Amino acid sequence: MKRVIIMGAAGRDFHNFNVVYRNSEENSVVAFTAAQIPGIAGRTYPPELAGPNYPNGIPIYSEEQMPKLVRDEKIDLVVLSYSDLSDVEVVHKASIAMAAGADFQLLGPGSTMIRSKLPVVSVGAVRTGAGKSTVSRKITSVLRKHGKQVAVIRHPMPYGNLSKEVSQRFATFEDLDRYDCSIEEREEYEPHIENGFVVFAGIDYQRILSEAEKEAEVILWDGGNNDIPFIKPDVHFVVLDPLRAGDELSHYPSELNVRMANVAIINKVNTADAKSVETVESNLKNINPEATIIRAASDISIDKPELVKGRRVLVIEDGPTVTHGDMPYGVGFLAAKQYQASQIVDPRNSAVGIIASTYVKYPHLQSVLPTMGYGQQQVRDLEATIAHVDCDSIIIATPADIRRLIKFSKPTARVSYELRELRGPTVEDSLRSAKII
Repeated sequence: MKRVIIMGAAGRDFHNFNVVYRNSEENSVVAFTAAQIPGIAGRTYPPELAGPNYPNGIPIYSEEQMPKLVRDEKIDLVVLSYSDLSDVEVVHKASIAMAAGADFQLLGPGSTMIRSKLPVVSVGAVRTGAGKSTVSRKITSVLRKHGKQVAVIRHPMPYGNLSKEVSQRFATFEDLDRYDCSIEEREEYEPHIENGFVVFAGIDYQRILSEAEKEAEVILWDGGNNDIPFIKPDVHFVVLDPLRAGDELSHYPSELNVRMANVAIINKVNTADAKSVETVESNLKNINPEATIIRAASDISIDKPELVKGRRVLVIEDGPTVTHGDMPYGVGFLAAKQYQASQIVDPRNSAVGIIASTYVKYPHLQSVLPTMGYGQQQVRDLEATIAHVDCDSIIIATPADIRRLIKFSKPTARVSYELRELRGPTVEDSLRSAKII
């Protein structure tokens, strides 16, 4: 019996356990370790999810404790089960595990993808913030235009009470409140709900898939970070980002996603320089010459431009994009420039609590405020930080309307952005070629 630790970030780790280890007679999972998301360690993967082999559940430790756990618990194997890491970071983590005495492993799609009885369209990316959400929205609109009933299954974000997050269905904004969703969850679910689609998410994806199949003709897998799908797709769309040219070959599992892609969308060509776009396309063609290539723009608009032009603005960006996604700014910053703000106010000196700690952890952030909304304390710290910033108005560039959760004392303008195909076949053409429509 091998003794195993699964390294994760509250998502892929639980899925890998469920499909590979929960009923294994050859392996015993001693612990999970957690990283990337503040406050997700110190919990227990509950017995009702862990199964009969784990009557007390499985403890979740911070990743920093992994080497000591390997030694103290005589661990045989450490399994890396989260995404958006540089290739160097992956090898670094492998070295730490092996030096402590364990073997190190990655689990691939053959071991971890589950199958649906329905057609499946999946959306992945090379990095957090590449533009998956705009592609997912485009796909759902095309499918609806062709009369298809679509269920959206979202990559997991179980940051709260795990026992209550086994299988969740979101059809209304009230469902977001009922499940006490974090800002990070709302950012992914809200746009689909607003467009009239039902979103399924949680922890047990076999159960989630079964529920979604009852309501749909087509499943859309809406991926998280740059992870690969949990459900085997019939057609896999992958979004590449020329603002981070080269990351498609230097991050995990970015290269895996690109090699698996049926359709590769080079996004943001309207804001990236031409050389970076060519670099990304060249890298793509070298490792996956069979992929269909679409060049696309991410068109930015703002609902109240008069609150931006000539104003001193605070820019609030999608958290993951500008934290572990390594982007110094996102669409909010670009909108501030496009709509001629007089100044983008630096929020760092106004940051409190967890927000202040975030700037220490991610020193590349200087001009924007990330939405660190994984829990109630973070939401309170975000609200306090916003209140302390000396500005004329606030640009909200998060996919969810955080005004539903946070009080603003300054006038706010909200950014939206949509995919526009520029060169190559369209998303609709690609779905037709894959016989989805």
